[in-house]
Amino acid sequence: MAIIYETENFLVQSAEAPLIDRNDGGHITIDPKFPVSTRQQLTSQQAIELMRLTIAAGEAMTTVMNKHGVDIGRINYQDNGNWAVFKPEGPQLHYHIYGRAKSAVHQPYGQTLHFPHKDEFPELYKNLTPLTTADVQVIKEEIIRLLKEKKYAESNWGL
Repeated sequence: MAIIYETENFLVQSAEAPLIDRNDGGHITIDPKFPVSTRQQLTSQQAIELMRLTIAAGEAMTTVMNKHGVDIGRINYQDNGNWAVFKPEGPQLHYHIYGRAKSAVHQPYGQTLHFPHKDEFPELYKNLTPLTTADVQVIKEEIIRLLKEKKYAESNWGL
């Protein structure tokens, strides 16, 4: 995964093996830098940091991908972990940010996302294109810019 942005507690990353094709809107994740299985285990400060970062990353993704020719009409935010419930280490908290392009082919706009388990249906995921290096760089720049704006200022979020 390519790191897009990093805070004290979280990494925003471009999915190397995306669940949403770049041209369908793209896929990034936000992962804690520490082991945690559910959001209920976050401190209040970590939860605020995660929410602030999630909103800024979604806004940055929308802005950048639209400028890069992908007609994102909506962002879906998902707190997943279902695929790891039977693994010995169990699920680890992570957030997926999915761009939803109006012209999407694989995951049609306006419909619920459908993710059969990748081990059972690998063919559904093998030809999906990740974000480009240029996408990642400009999303990073946009996140940095947004986090300097008043509405994202740490003091406005209680940080």
